[in-house]
This record gives sequence, C-alpha cells and structure tokens, in this order.
Amino acid sequence: MNINIITKLSDAIGHQNVLTGTALEERYVHIWDMHNPLSALCLVTPRSTSDVSKIMKICHQQNQPVVIHGGLTNLVGSTETQGPEVVISMEKMNQVEEIDIQSRTMTVQAGVILQQIQTTAKEHEFLFPLNFGAKGSAQIGGIIATNAGGLRVFKFGMTRNQVLGLEAVLADGTVISSMKKIIKDNSGYDLKQLFIGSEGTLGIVTRAVLRLTEAPKSRASAFAGINDYEKVVQFLKFMDAGLAGNLSGFELIWKNTFQAMTSPPAVVSPPLPYDFPYYVLLESLGADQAKDQEVMENLLGQALEQSIIEDAVIASNESDLNWFWTIREDVHVFVGQTNNMQGFDISLPIPLIGEKIDHITNRLLSLPEIEKVYAFGHVADGNIHLIIGKSREGLDLIHEVNEIVYGSLKDIGGSISAEHGIGVHKKSYLPYSRGPEEISLMKTLKRSLDPKNILNPGKVIDTVD
Repeated sequence: MNINIITKLSDAIGHQNVLTGTALEERYVHIWDMHNPLSALCLVTPRSTSDVSKIMKICHQQNQPVVIHGGLTNLVGSTETQGPEVVISMEKMNQVEEIDIQSRTMTVQAGVILQQIQTTAKEHEFLFPLNFGAKGSAQIGGIIATNAGGLRVFKFGMTRNQVLGLEAVLADGTVISSMKKIIKDNSGYDLKQLFIGSEGTLGIVTRAVLRLTEAPKSRASAFAGINDYEKVVQFLKFMDAGLAGNLSGFELIWKNTFQAMTSPPAVVSPPLPYDFPYYVLLESLGADQAKDQEVMENLLGQALEQSIIEDAVIASNESDLNWFWTIREDVHVFVGQTNNMQGFDISLPIPLIGEKIDHITNRLLSLPEIEKVYAFGHVADGNIHLIIGKSREGLDLIHEVNEIVYGSLKDIGGSISAEHGIGVHKKSYLPYSRGPEEISLMKTLKRSLDPKNILNPGKVIDTVD
C-alpha cells in the first residue's frame, strides 16, 4: 500500500474523506455487483472542485491511476478497478447550487442525482427533459461524462444539448471552468464538449449549468399494436406530423419483450393483447390536457382507419400514465428472467431497424447457447437495446455474440454504442464505428490532456498501439 499517497490525500482533504482497508469492503463498482467489495488503493470523497483539484495534483505528481465513481449505473465497465487505483467518488458533491428563473438554468454539483434535478425543476415549474430507468441512482456528473440519452432524446436531444456551462478538473489538477448560462457562445473552441461523453478520460466533471425548459401542462400517452416494421416508421411520421412538434417519446417494443415486461414476475399487466409483432409506446407534451388528449385520440383513430396500426389504448389518467411507462422503464424485470445476461445499446439507420434486428436475432438464436433475445428501444432516434440470455458464461461466447451484433453495424453506418459509452467492454470493437483517423485523433487528445495516462486508464481507448 502506498502510504505516502494516502497520507498526502488525508492531509489535503481530511482523513474522514479517505477510505482504506476494511472500509472499502462495503464499496463496489456497480449497483448490480454489490456483493463484490471494491478493490482499490483507497476511495476519496471530495466536497468541492478545489478538493478534486488537490487530489489530482497529488496523483499526477505520483503517477497514480484514478478511477471516477458516480451513481455506478454504467453498463460498459467504466467504473471497474484493477486494485491499485485511487477511486474518486462524487457522492458528497451533491448540491443544487442555484435555480435561475430568468435564465432558465440550474447550477449543480456533479454528485446530484438525476431524479433530484427533475424534482427541483418541477418545483419551479420547469422541466429537465433527460429521463431513463436509472434516474434514481445516476449522478449528473456521470450522465454528462457518458453523454447519456434516454426516453426523450427524439425531442430534446442527448445530454450535451442540456449543458450550457461546465467545470472540470484535468489530470494535473488544473481547473477548467466555464459556468456560463448563455446559449450562444462562438468565442473559440467549445471546450466543454471535450468532457461531455469522454467517460472521465480527459477530465473530471465537477459542476454544470443545466438548461431547463418550461414545464408542460399536459402529458398524453398511448400504446399501439402494429403488424410490420414499415408501419412502425409510417406511424412515427404520422404522429409526429399530427402532433405538430409535441411528440416527445416513441418507444418500440418487440412482442416477446412486451410479453416479458408484462408477465410475472413483472408486476404490471399488458394494456394490449399479445397479438402483434410490434408495440409502440408514445408520449406527447403540451399545454392543454383535455385538448391534447383529444388530439391524441383522434390521431389514433385515423391511424386505425388507415390501417397503420391494428389496435391502440390511450392513458386516461395519471395512474394509466404510470402503468404504461413502468412497463418500459422497469428493465430490471429481465434480470430474473435472463441467465448470464449480455446487453447492448446500438444505433442503426431507422429504415433498417426491423430487418437488421430480425437478422441479428435469428443469427443469435441459431447458437445453441442462446436462450432468449429481447429487443426494445428509442426507435425515433435509432437506438435499440438488446438483452440476451445465455445458458453459460465464457469469454468465447461473449465475443461470438459481440461479433454477431457489432459486425452487423459496420457496413450500414451504425454505432456500437448509442448512449452507454465504450468503457472497457466495448473498447476492442471501437473500430467497428470509428475510422482509424478518428481513433488516432482521440489518442492525440488523450495524450495532450492526460500525458501520464492516469485518468480512467484503459477506458475507451489505449494511448499506445
């Protein structure tokens, strides 16, 4: 154990903020892996950007590797450790610093939970539109570092679209701070974009200015059953045009996935019978509940008359809304139904989704070890999730499954990661989505900002070939 570093860190930020030895046994690298204790030199809990800067100055001087922990909900190994690292947990930097009503912004520290941001925004009659299943655990620093997406990307965009200002600490402890509340700023390079989506490999996000929108006065949702994928795309265009910009969510669920989401041990029942290959859950946000509900009902009626959809049910109250969206958001139902689970979040051109997912599914099910393939996702922005159940684990099978899924994307302009990032689990497949020149430039940026390779080392890219 490097006592020298631990002593320096304790002197810099207080011994109560430095955990070592048996205190690490209650820590872990992921919320789904709590039974395995954290392996690290120590874990530190800074309370400010200044603390993070002090930590990084010490680690930089000592060539000490660092791994950053947020809400520990990532799915690509970005928070995994090997043992000798200093882990920086952002949990104590959990303050909403300001709500600016006039600028329509919220200033937050990196450890604030997404659900707290949503609730605080709502209390001030605003909407922070990012929304996904891990909202009760995910911290905004990690959300920014991975450029997370979610259920409303179609209307509001990814995380980078919600960030106006940012503060980050570089590998050597330098603080880069541009906490501006302005939307337009063309004064040179937009440096905050370097840190958004870089998974903590270029700098540690410590604070952010988030963009808020006025809270909608209405929310309408419906489930629709559809017989073929071309009609799914037709339905998307039809509803988006009919709702005149108010369509905020358009989720596609394949039949077997819908059955798994609405059958025991799932706690919700199906709002439509299991008669259709595809199920669409849609949402609109507007200003008049009664009027917007009527518009949704009329559009669904027209879609039925034109044979775009086969059946539909609309949420008639708040209870129905919660019922419908619990079906989509509670992906934990797959944990108890899927052995040796392997998950994917891929991007594909929207017109090709039906054909390609069928192709991938059939190839996977041709392997004797594959038991189940579940598909669902944000079809309006081309992001599909796959959850695969296998009869056994093993690196050989994981690699074979990866090759089937990722190899199908290379020639169609798809992406191996729509919103979860690269981490360590997808690193070797990065060339399937990025050209050699792009990867070379990524390495150049990494070497420039972190020449000692101490920030989340081994994540996303390797700095040497």
